[in-house]
Amino acid sequence: MFFRKTMLSAIALMAFPMFASAEQGVTTDSVTFAQVAAFEGPAAALGNGMRLGITAAFEEANASGGVHGRMLKLDSMDDGYEPDRSASLVKGIVEANNHLGLIGAVGTPTSSATQPIATEANMPFIGPFTGAGFLRDASHGNIFNVRATYFAETEAWIDYLVDQQGMSSIALLYQDDGFGRVGLNGVNAALEKRGMSLAAEGTYTRNTTAVKKALLAIRKSNPDAVVMVGAYKPVAEFIKLARKMKMTSTFVNISFVGSDALSTELGDAGEGVIISQVVPFPWDISIPVVAQYTEALKAADVNAKPGFVSLEGYIVGRLAIAGLEAAGQDLTRDNYLEAMRNLTTLDLGGVTMTFGSEDNQGMDDVFLTRITADGSFESIVPGGGS
Repeated sequence: MFFRKTMLSAIALMAFPMFASAEQGVTTDSVTFAQVAAFEGPAAALGNGMRLGITAAFEEANASGGVHGRMLKLDSMDDGYEPDRSASLVKGIVEANNHLGLIGAVGTPTSSATQPIATEANMPFIGPFTGAGFLRDASHGNIFNVRATYFAETEAWIDYLVDQQGMSSIALLYQDDGFGRVGLNGVNAALEKRGMSLAAEGTYTRNTTAVKKALLAIRKSNPDAVVMVGAYKPVAEFIKLARKMKMTSTFVNISFVGSDALSTELGDAGEGVIISQVVPFPWDISIPVVAQYTEALKAADVNAKPGFVSLEGYIVGRLAIAGLEAAGQDLTRDNYLEAMRNLTTLDLGGVTMTFGSEDNQGMDDVFLTRITADGSFESIVPGGGS
């Protein structure tokens, strides 16, 4: 539904170019952001989830009259999780100058290709769905992260597996690109702290599910656990094949995998699979921001189900809205960036983001979840229990 809306909006702008000339995406009654992310292919659920959450936040604001009388709009464009396509789209956005900023990008390799373009153009780069360290350099001045880093997630894995569960043999499956190598570095650093090294490692090529070679290499080491840095389709393929081969290893995934999509892909093979998370439980409406998200989600799409990715998108949308509120009525890209840079503490009710002159990452929390027999999720309590 949202993709159709986005396409119809784009067609309307092409048909009536006089309406497409909003300087930097700002008119007297609207403000428009651009999202370049994956909406097709093995990472599609991530782009769609982020778009859903951002849209829910924007439509929630619009239902209350917008921000300073301006309705919030989102134009989403599909990069297929391919860096070259992503860079080309972002260059076009910068040149057209019809958007206030970029929001909700998905992936490390795509962000690596697009962030320098956005930074050179002094265009806001808000809430990318990646924990890559290079995006945590606050000196760029235009990058505003919500989530914890991949290093924090990989440290949480090894703390649980080694320190709490007493495991001694850890293997790694990772996507063979910048995203996967960030995970590799994080796992190696966490193991080295404990005087350990990887028992085995295997890779697969981005946007494929060709994991069998990696599985066979890892299986030889008979690891206690296989930690995984990848997208949900190849990761699901790996786990399902491993189950068929009677591997008894514990499987652990990074938040980028897309928890809901992975659980769906795995079906009966999902029970016991662990996933690290960087946002609260999307079903815990005792948390005020989750309750607000739940209502906003229903209003945006009555058929949508709560999930970790769309909750993150909603929080990203709320961050962008806070910047608009702080920028005031006379909105420009420059004063919006200044307002975003000056945000210090943003309390959403159960989720608090804190920023500083040298800190462009709002949240630091990481916690572990486990897929249950019915495909839902349970928390893993520090110390080893559920």
